[in-house]
Amino acid sequence: MELHDVWFVLIAVLWIGYFFLEGFDFGVGILTKLLARDRPERRVLINTIGPVWDGNEVWLLSAGGATFAAFPEWYATLFSGFYLPLLLILVCLIVRGVAFEYRAKRPEENWQRNWEHAIFWTSLLPAFLWGVAFANIVHGVKIDQDFEYVGTVGDLLNPYALLGGLVTLTLFTFHGAVFAALKTVGDIRERARKLATKVGLVTAVCALLFLLWTQVDSGDGKSLVALVVAVAALVAALVANQAGREGWSFALSGLTIVAAVTMLFLTLFPNVMPSSLNADWNLTVTNASSSPYTLKIMTWCAAIATPVVMVYQGWTYWVFRKRIGTQHLAEPVH
Repeated sequence: MELHDVWFVLIAVLWIGYFFLEGFDFGVGILTKLLARDRPERRVLINTIGPVWDGNEVWLLSAGGATFAAFPEWYATLFSGFYLPLLLILVCLIVRGVAFEYRAKRPEENWQRNWEHAIFWTSLLPAFLWGVAFANIVHGVKIDQDFEYVGTVGDLLNPYALLGGLVTLTLFTFHGAVFAALKTVGDIRERARKLATKVGLVTAVCALLFLLWTQVDSGDGKSLVALVVAVAALVAALVANQAGREGWSFALSGLTIVAAVTMLFLTLFPNVMPSSLNADWNLTVTNASSSPYTLKIMTWCAAIATPVVMVYQGWTYWVFRKRIGTQHLAEPVH
């Protein structure tokens, strides 16, 4: 296997890790409006991801940095063509981080309510836009012979991409609901399980349509296996959630994300960004990659740094593994 193939796989792993971890972050942010009935319950939901949300975003930074270094042509075309949606995602992530930190800095009702609105919307919009972006990458966009995007923002809002956005939005919300049920106690835990069932059924319909469309459009035998795994894992997650097995349900909803994103990357390879105008203008792992020497240096750096990051993040989850409820809130609620 060539080094550019290795780095395509590594970038896929980084995106899989990001969507698995940030997926339930986004879901919990969305649930602050859909599930929580009052401010104490919103605080509980936010506290479930409080120790880990910023660490989860490291996977996004690593994926972006790896793409820039390993496939500069892919990075340039992607960020120039998808400039507005990616900028909107970036603004949402910035505002979301500020909202988490500043929400409790003052006791006024308006202050806290406005930051809670911000958490909801800056969780919902990226959850949708990431699906739109990746659906377009897999489906193909208007790239010319100079590897430049020549379409418009409107071209990105095609039916396939919008369905992809709906899939990520519902899947992340389901993933977040299962996580909330896993991490809480009391009435909010039971309501999270019930909501997970409802959202999961909608997710199953949307995901099946999207993955079948992807398979028919550009899939092969490997992607078909990933499709079957994704669908089976989602159904099993729903069954486990209904049975009150939150740990299994969360693991299986995570497996659904892993399998679905794996299917997209299997469908994409050996391209990194297909052209809908001419297949000869596709960006591939070969024509979009850096030099072999650059990839070699990157491989050594990744081999050293990646295990350290994973061990530290795993330790963080272990330390903050206990369930919480409104009775565990240390500060008075204003």
